[in-house]
Amino acid sequence: MAGHYRWKSFEENEDRPEKPRRYGVTEMRGPRYSVLSQNVLQEIFESMGQFVDGLKFSGGSNSLIPKSFIQQAIDMAHEHDVYVSTGDWAEHVLRSGGPSGFKEYIEECKQLGFDTIELNANSLEVPEDTLLRYVRMIKNVGLRAKPIFAVKFNKSDIPGRRNRAFGSYVVPEPRSSEFVEDIDLLIRKAERCLEAGADTIMIDADDVCNYADSIRADIIAKVIGRLGVEKTMFEASDAKLAEWFIKRYGPNVNLYVDHSQIMDLECLRGRHLGKDHKSVLSSSYFLF
Repeated sequence: MAGHYRWKSFEENEDRPEKPRRYGVTEMRGPRYSVLSQNVLQEIFESMGQFVDGLKFSGGSNSLIPKSFIQQAIDMAHEHDVYVSTGDWAEHVLRSGGPSGFKEYIEECKQLGFDTIELNANSLEVPEDTLLRYVRMIKNVGLRAKPIFAVKFNKSDIPGRRNRAFGSYVVPEPRSSEFVEDIDLLIRKAERCLEAGADTIMIDADDVCNYADSIRADIIAKVIGRLGVEKTMFEASDAKLAEWFIKRYGPNVNLYVDHSQIMDLECLRGRHLGKDHKSVLSSSYFLF
């Protein structure tokens, strides 16, 4: 009887390897929108650790948490073969301390046990050669480098269709952002980061994949086509978005999700659970 309730194993999907994985990676958002206690982290790792590849202290949250907590959380993650990322905090260090401060930051991250340092390429606003130098600095101390790129768009400033008298003036719609990002230029910068040793390219969700009903499938296809599934990671802000990625690119796409989405995402990645996976897990499972 127990065999009917056997939980899935990765042997059922031969294309997706066991941990540590180079693709099909699930990175989990750590403290930011909610405080995760060590007990909660322990419960997540013990119950779903085989499905979690990475833990990210997002939004600079690691700067607000005592070092003792960070080290214990990192040690706990490593016990379950989960890598730990700094999140996008390096740009703040560079603005306040410059290259020397950044070097000290890298060394401190290594001492604390972090595995990956993120670099927000858009927030840094530095020349490409400088960005590549930062990538090499991270790699030289034996840590992984993960540059983050964001694609921004300006909506047309041509007035939309509306009832108005012929020839009357209509105030243009305000632009959605301050600049237009050339996607080919962005991809070329990402390619150079990979050539410099970067391990993964993170594509920020804003304006590209923030919501399933407004996803820019053309840009995502272009990024994956040029950089490859193994070298890219996308933020999936909700279950619908994660399902879109899995349906379009299969279980081996790398996704960054909230801790409450881990089990749901793994059901989506599974071969035999199908789209009715929500009947297997009720919302009451996520009590934390």
